[in-house]
Amino acid sequence: MARISVPTTARLPSTLRVDPTNPAAIKILSRLSRSSLLLVALDWLDQNNLPLALPYLRENEYEDEDEDDEAGDFYPPARSPEALREHYISLQARKGSKREVLDRITEGDWRHGLTLYQLAMADLQYLYDHPTSQKWSAYRITPLKPPHDPDGEEPPEFDDKSLTIPRFHPSTFLRTLQSQVLPDVKAHYNFDTHKTLPLLILRIFILDSPYNTEHALQTTKTTTFDTSRTVYIAFPNASPHLFLTQPTTTTLTTPLPNNPPSLAHNNTASESKSLRHLLIDGLPKALSQPLQRRRVALRPTSLVTRNLAELVARRGGGRTNAAGGGWSVYAGEGRGARESPLDLGLPGPVLGVDDGGEGEGGVVGDKGVEGGKRVAAGGGDEEGRALKRARLVAKARFGGTGLVGDGKGVERVDVVVEDAFPGGEGVEDGPQEEDDEENDEKWRPRVKLTFHGSHVFAGIRQLVESGIIDGERMPGWMTGEEGVTVGAVRHGRIRGHKGSGL
Repeated sequence: MARISVPTTARLPSTLRVDPTNPAAIKILSRLSRSSLLLVALDWLDQNNLPLALPYLRENEYEDEDEDDEAGDFYPPARSPEALREHYISLQARKGSKREVLDRITEGDWRHGLTLYQLAMADLQYLYDHPTSQKWSAYRITPLKPPHDPDGEEPPEFDDKSLTIPRFHPSTFLRTLQSQVLPDVKAHYNFDTHKTLPLLILRIFILDSPYNTEHALQTTKTTTFDTSRTVYIAFPNASPHLFLTQPTTTTLTTPLPNNPPSLAHNNTASESKSLRHLLIDGLPKALSQPLQRRRVALRPTSLVTRNLAELVARRGGGRTNAAGGGWSVYAGEGRGARESPLDLGLPGPVLGVDDGGEGEGGVVGDKGVEGGKRVAAGGGDEEGRALKRARLVAKARFGGTGLVGDGKGVERVDVVVEDAFPGGEGVEDGPQEEDDEENDEKWRPRVKLTFHGSHVFAGIRQLVESGIIDGERMPGWMTGEEGVTVGAVRHGRIRGHKGSGL
């Protein structure tokens, strides 16, 4: 450890070691399963990661192992990283407890400390093992128009017509982002490419300390390490969006003296919100290029979910981000997909007979489909025809989306209906202008709809297929085609929350 620690604006180095008995390190490792712990340990011992994750080895490779056993060392150090790697591979081949592997790491092979790089790898492994452990919010990176006022007194304007996708160099981005953080806050940054999704994930581990040495990690009664925060930022490939998680505590915060636990919890929540706002303010500056007069801003898109796959589908660089619900047939690939709604050549049937939609169907009308041929609607009982029609309507409204098990579900949708109550005096049919909304005297009941579940739109689709919801009169936002989870309905159309641009 350095003899003298001087406050600095530099970020925390990846080689900085944390005591393996530290509560934060114990919690990060304890969340992993036995197989994940072994996988992470083998990644630490990889040749590319070894310089940042050196284990505790035998100083003299010719030293007799019996000397360590006589000294009472329950986990004698290995002679080389290769020998230690073979040992962890052997642990994978046999059964055992997670405690055995955890004790081996903290009390044996890395008894001298775990680097921040190692903890970052373990934290990311937990994210891969539990994809829904974080709540993500999608933001759009919008370019700003050059200011007309040279003094900069006028507020900047968004350039919504620009098709430029900002590019950034990781080292330059991190250096600029660190300059936006408060001087008494230190952060460790770690980039990682997602294993299955086209994403680049940035993990930010923040400490409330002005030092970037071991002094920042020392354990005291009011340790700064206990008030640390971990935030993830995901950058989808070829997309003008980024995904930001809610800040969470790495360990339980120790209440300050004379502070009750409830007050300590409120302080933690306030610090988390402040940290999030600080990052949101600093990210556009880190992505901007002032010398090239290219400045950007972040705009919320009213899409919040725990499912990263859904975020990539809705805000990624693919075609599905602008084709939700029934419009998904124009963005998909394979049988039943279409190139354009204006393609009137041979459209081909896209509706299916059964729930899986594998049969060749026609259009929804007064006739059903059976065996690929049209049959009169009078055949069969009335209830069966109604359910059959409901399935066809659901297929037409949802297309290839809203399927159970597709891995693209959202857990919560909040919608406020601000339309005037239908019927009554002075109520006219048809849409109204926005300017007349504030001046009319129509009764507008405050109706808020909240949908909960593991896959909200798949649940709505099942209700349509069962005939509980009328799929023909159902608004489009209930199919998920708008791609928002928070919004307000005005004149029958949904709008994003807090200026999302929808």
